[in-house]
Amino acid sequence: MNYTAERQTAGGVDIIELSDSRAKAMVRIAPSIGNNSYDMTVNGQRVFWSPYETVAELKAKPAMAGNPLLAPWANRLDEEGFWANGKRYNLNAGLKNYRLDGAKQPIHGLLVYTPHWQVVSLMGGEEQAAITSRLELWRYPDWMAHFPFAHTLEMTYRLKDGALEVETLIENNSVEAMPVSIGYHPYFTLPGVPRDSWKVRLPVKEHVELNGKLTPSGTRTPYTQAQPVELAGRQFDDVFAGVDPNGEFSVEGGGKKIALRFGPKFPVAVVYAPPGRDFICFEPMSGVTNAFNLAHKGQYPELQKISPGGRWRESYWIKPSGY
Repeated sequence: MNYTAERQTAGGVDIIELSDSRAKAMVRIAPSIGNNSYDMTVNGQRVFWSPYETVAELKAKPAMAGNPLLAPWANRLDEEGFWANGKRYNLNAGLKNYRLDGAKQPIHGLLVYTPHWQVVSLMGGEEQAAITSRLELWRYPDWMAHFPFAHTLEMTYRLKDGALEVETLIENNSVEAMPVSIGYHPYFTLPGVPRDSWKVRLPVKEHVELNGKLTPSGTRTPYTQAQPVELAGRQFDDVFAGVDPNGEFSVEGGGKKIALRFGPKFPVAVVYAPPGRDFICFEPMSGVTNAFNLAHKGQYPELQKISPGGRWRESYWIKPSGY
């Protein structure tokens, strides 16, 4: 079989390994560390950036790396609470199970490192390699205390023709409409290629202005930067709207290239490339940072919602080349 999906153990951590022998591509997923696809390689060279050499190191001292899921809110809230359906819900600070940024704002949701994902299917063969995992948030009072919308998440990783699809399915199990503000925070690198040689393409229409605490001010301006953008001497920590679902985000250099395409329900991108670091993040988002509270203020009418009993499904795709 060209494609395999296998359960393995690495350093005492249960993992799933997807492989595409023709493309010489491999993806490793750690269900017990946020279901993170912490490692993707082509010809043995890294696509996802990580500061760790082993998954055991990630498990022992987890930090942002690989492909973390940000949910039930992505990036930042501007206060320790949020608005939905005209009502305000407070986060329960006493539970101490969410992170704050430097400005004391809740950041990256609740699930980045959770061990509670359950693998429900594996697939190999001649068509693709795939894993689907499920997380039933409604079972966990310490999560429901913050985000009281009962829902179920399914995440599917599909490896085919050297490309990785990351699909997310959300089922709203509650009796009220559920607002959606999720995203991913994948870290990419071009091994052996100096950062100052990297060039970036951004298929976006608008730049979202941020305030000093890195939440949107409510103002957007047309994004007219000539493409490609050279990373030498510059950094990104920006939010963009108007993502073209037919366009490609990309970073390339030294003959290597990583291209991403976002499905239409990911109309927003956060791009993060701090100075002096050999990674860049193209982050697919269902809405802008602080979407719940901006929507309540009338500053973000595009907030997506799932009707009671309804489902939300979307994917994004990663395609390395030149490896």
